[in-house]
Amino acid sequence: MTTTTFDQLSLSPELLTAVTEMGFTETTSIQAEAIPVIRTGADVLARSQTGTGKTVAFGIPAVECVDAETEGVQVLVLSPTRELAHQCGEEIRKLAKHLRYVRSADICGGSDYRDQFRNLRSANLVIGTPGRIMDHLRRGTLDLSGLKLVILDEADEMLNMGFREDIEVILQDVPEQRQIVLFSATLPREILTIAEQFQHEPVRIDVNHDQVTLDAIKQVYVDVPPKQKAEALLLLLHYYRPLRAIIFSNTKTMVDELAERLSAAGFSVEGLHGDMKQLQRTTVMNGFRKGRVSILVATDVAARGIDVSDIDYVVNFDIPKESDSYVHRIGRTGRAGRTGTALTLCCGRMQAIQLQRLAQRTKSEITQIDIPTVADIENANQQRTIQSIENAMQAEPAPFHTEMIEQLMQKGYAPERIAAALLGMRAVSSTEKLKDLTGNVKKVAVREHRAMAGVVFNIGSANRVSERHIVGAVTERAGLSSHDLGKIQISESFSSVTVPAEAVDDVIAAMRGCKICGKPVIAMPMPAAERTARKMSKPGARGAAVPYHGGKRKDRNGPKRGKPSGHRH
Repeated sequence: MTTTTFDQLSLSPELLTAVTEMGFTETTSIQAEAIPVIRTGADVLARSQTGTGKTVAFGIPAVECVDAETEGVQVLVLSPTRELAHQCGEEIRKLAKHLRYVRSADICGGSDYRDQFRNLRSANLVIGTPGRIMDHLRRGTLDLSGLKLVILDEADEMLNMGFREDIEVILQDVPEQRQIVLFSATLPREILTIAEQFQHEPVRIDVNHDQVTLDAIKQVYVDVPPKQKAEALLLLLHYYRPLRAIIFSNTKTMVDELAERLSAAGFSVEGLHGDMKQLQRTTVMNGFRKGRVSILVATDVAARGIDVSDIDYVVNFDIPKESDSYVHRIGRTGRAGRTGTALTLCCGRMQAIQLQRLAQRTKSEITQIDIPTVADIENANQQRTIQSIENAMQAEPAPFHTEMIEQLMQKGYAPERIAAALLGMRAVSSTEKLKDLTGNVKKVAVREHRAMAGVVFNIGSANRVSERHIVGAVTERAGLSSHDLGKIQISESFSSVTVPAEAVDDVIAAMRGCKICGKPVIAMPMPAAERTARKMSKPGARGAAVPYHGGKRKDRNGPKRGKPSGHRH
């Protein structure tokens, strides 16, 4: 494959100097393909995995698009999260370091409005999140009438977060003669619909879609009962002792619980999710990047934008449903020529099958391992101690250390006895704690059987409700994991989900005040709704309950319908 250098891209002297100062000489595949096409003014629909240099790929044309003689906002970059928007803003400011006329503004939630008002008065390049951009448009503090270029970064993630309507409103508000560039790791139907609606004959760029390189990542999983996942995680962390790791959970509640539990066990850990204040999130991320925190527990969205090259372990505490999410997660390790390990916690045969399907889609191998025993952990600690002693012996000993050893030997102590005593002082035994943990974690042969009960909601397909809305609302508000939920049914006017019987009252209480797809939700136990459910389920009844299967459902009252796009709850 022929490599392209930035020298060959005919950059201005100012841009080439900035790129050189950033340490870049050769382009990545997406940069080599996208930069020349975006420069032509054509609309672009680009698919490329996270970590391939997309920000520079659109950042260089974005900076070049700004006209020094023209006032007003000329370029708009939309990002799904505050972290990604700020990271993108930092990269663009580095690129424009020697172009004083490029004035950028980061417009995101969690920041002071007064600063944003002031920055928008002079900005000609704006980077922001859809929600805050919409807010400024409504206030009249952001004028897009002179816009020339719109860039959607991580477009699939914006749709997953429910920003489709905001994106459509923003794109409807920009001038007819403008360029739209869309970057996405995946191209689901919703992305293609937006492209068809707003782009004009876009140029398609596909980079690394069928060449997801996971060779540098060892992928393994353990099988453990749901109630013992936290104990199993502690054993694995004691065994592997990662220098830097990210643990992914599907819910914010579980992020908080795991961070608290790991911290109590003595690990350097912080949690990261969307409910945290911006200042707190920034502090946590900076601590992780700079090595003050060794373990980060995070949700997928919160962890987007973290670019740390020396992460040696990624742990999936919860299994992601999509193969792209799995690749995004484990791709945080094994970077920059290093190797890494991706470790997933499974709960029973169905989740193991789900994981193997992910392996097939990503053309990789995920092997099962046993949960480490006390003996395994003690042996691993022993080997690490021996290695550290061997490393220390490569350097010359300090004179006063040698003197202390000689004094002890003069008192009649043998060198072996002195060394053993020093090792005893160095090692902190946690054998009893580990025995407690391994006593609680049993190797899975038979899954627990839990009594399940139904909860009914007063919303259905008529409200654009889908399975993922129900799962997202219940897991987030009631603190359950997705694997705690059973069968989900969607009819026209109501929905139902089975949950552990002991959790029914908690789920109903947690759903008070909740809105799904903009409609206030009323939840009730299945017995209380049984009569209504039976009526609605009769053959020919309007809105009869139909099991929901993936993205499509068969409805007795109409043709197949696709899964609704965008969601809020």
